[in-house]
Amino acid sequence: MAANIAYDDIEVGTELPAQTFLVTRATLVQYAGASGDFNPIHWNEKFAVEVGLPDVIAHGMFTMAEAIRVVTDWVGDPGAVAEYGVRFTKPVVVPNDDKGATIEVSAKVAAKLDDNAVRVDLTAMSAGQKVLGMSRAVVRLA
Repeated sequence: MAANIAYDDIEVGTELPAQTFLVTRATLVQYAGASGDFNPIHWNEKFAVEVGLPDVIAHGMFTMAEAIRVVTDWVGDPGAVAEYGVRFTKPVVVPNDDKGATIEVSAKVAAKLDDNAVRVDLTAMSAGQKVLGMSRAVVRLA
């Protein structure tokens, strides 16, 4: 399936629809099962605090995956993402309560590249802090 957004219709500065993702302890257990990453910092409060974290934290790769959903939902084809990279700047702290945590993601087209590609810069925030830095994707458009 090809991307359903035309390169010629996109301008630098185009904002993608922002999204907010809920993260609960149950979400972390599900991700641990799917990924095989059962590090106790993602499920054991006592252990997380003992190693210097404020509480249980979301998996970095989970946070990264949630963020790119803004791009894949926009472009309509996950296969259109040719490159994606981030720096992990702050953890997503997930309290053991009924609310959990949220990851707020916004994105915009930062550059038009060769071969019908665009660079999309993403901003991912949780609890008022930027949790991903240098978050960028290269997306091939129609």
